[in-house]
Amino acid sequence: MRKTYILEDLDCANCAAKIEEAVGKLDGVSKSTVTLLTQKLVIEVEEDKASSIVKEIKAIVKKFEPDVEVIEK
Repeated sequence: MRKTYILEDLDCANCAAKIEEAVGKLDGVSKSTVTLLTQKLVIEVEEDKASSIVKEIKAIVKKFEPDVEVIEK
């Protein structure tokens, strides 16, 4: 299942790479891509994990970029 999130106010390429790597390591995530230009995070996630993974993604984003807001699309 593909899920897309907006990472509002993301402006750091290094942080984007760290977020992409950390989210990609989450249980149930098979692919994670952060596009800095569009401020989007796109993941491929197992359907049964999709609803519970949002909290983990928000925690990872806050760790690297405290001012970035994660918005489900």
